[in-house]
Amino acid sequence: MLYHTSIIGGLAAGVLARLFMLRLDYRQYPTYPHDIITHIALGSIAALIGAVFIPALLIKQYTAVTFLALAAEQFRNVRNMERETLTKLEETELVPRGIDYIEGIARTFEARNYLTIFTAVIISGVIIWSGWFIAIVATMIIITAFQFLKTGRVVGDIAEVAAARLHFQGPILMVEDIFIMNIGFAPAREKIMAEGMAVLIKPKDDNGRAILHNIGQRQAILHTAAALLGTKREIGEPEFTPLARKNIDTGALGLFILPLEKDFECLRNIIERTPVLESASRKPLDTQAGRIASD
Repeated sequence: MLYHTSIIGGLAAGVLARLFMLRLDYRQYPTYPHDIITHIALGSIAALIGAVFIPALLIKQYTAVTFLALAAEQFRNVRNMERETLTKLEETELVPRGIDYIEGIARTFEARNYLTIFTAVIISGVIIWSGWFIAIVATMIIITAFQFLKTGRVVGDIAEVAAARLHFQGPILMVEDIFIMNIGFAPAREKIMAEGMAVLIKPKDDNGRAILHNIGQRQAILHTAAALLGTKREIGEPEFTPLARKNIDTGALGLFILPLEKDFECLRNIIERTPVLESASRKPLDTQAGRIASD
């Protein structure tokens, strides 16, 4: 009977942890009801596998290890599913996420199923050896820890975001001294000057400069800003496309956007809270050559 209650408790804790990790966040995904149901179902399966692991070992049913191996293979397919889904949806995005951002989201959803298994295994074992009260406390601690695991580095950690001057040199749109694009249509130039916004993203060190050099990281910033502030870009109107280009001498990024909501503080907050992508992470200052080159 004890094993039955441990399985139920582990399953409940695992599902609760998965629900906590499923909430809509800065990525604006998942927003589709069927996707949410899919992730809850997969999370429940992961929780059940984790919950039965320790009881199965205690009654010497060692095939439980096989279940974990099979689960790992299935949850690897979750990453592929997310990658394929988001890649197809890119065609409908006026400001795409970018390949790097999509891969980061796919990895995250795969990892969260593993965390669900981990939660269920731990809580199931705690119920068997320490009782329900300790298990409830442990569940709260684990879910709180997940909150910190979900919060990685953000752009605000590696760069400073400041308002910048948006202006034209003839038909050339500039953010400070950074070239953005050539806009020949005069009414478009007038609209950009009246409603456009610009910021300068200045790296704090060479590590930050290397990260902002990554095209995928720039696209992630642009997509997040457009998703949260809106954009006036329309099909067939490339002059209103949000863009981020760098100063080739300093590595600073000049970002232009024509938002639906013109609010600089919101834009700065969005950029500062955009995550640093795993694929964009670079640490040249951690190497001897990088430190020498920065001097």
